[in-house]
Amino acid sequence: MDKECQIGRLVLSKAGRDKDNSFIIIDILDENYVYICDGDIHTLDKPKKKKIKHLIFTNIICEDIINLKATGNNIKNSVIKRFIQSHQVNKEV
Repeated sequence: MDKECQIGRLVLSKAGRDKDNSFIIIDILDENYVYICDGDIHTLDKPKKKKIKHLIFTNIICEDIINLKATGNNIKNSVIKRFIQSHQVNKEV
């Protein structure tokens, strides 16, 4: 597993019906799969299971999610959604 595959990292989907959408990694299952969430369609209650090879990794990491998970506090969909909107990588100009 890559060191770039970590909880809180902003990723883009490069395959599937969610292609070109932004997500946050919220859990790592194994060396092939992660759970991703966008706070809207794929919420924390129902995250998407995605193959790592179908993701494009960015250098953007949400420190709030890492801190909330480390302290045991609940992460909210609104935090994820707001972070993705403020760091939208694939928005058109």
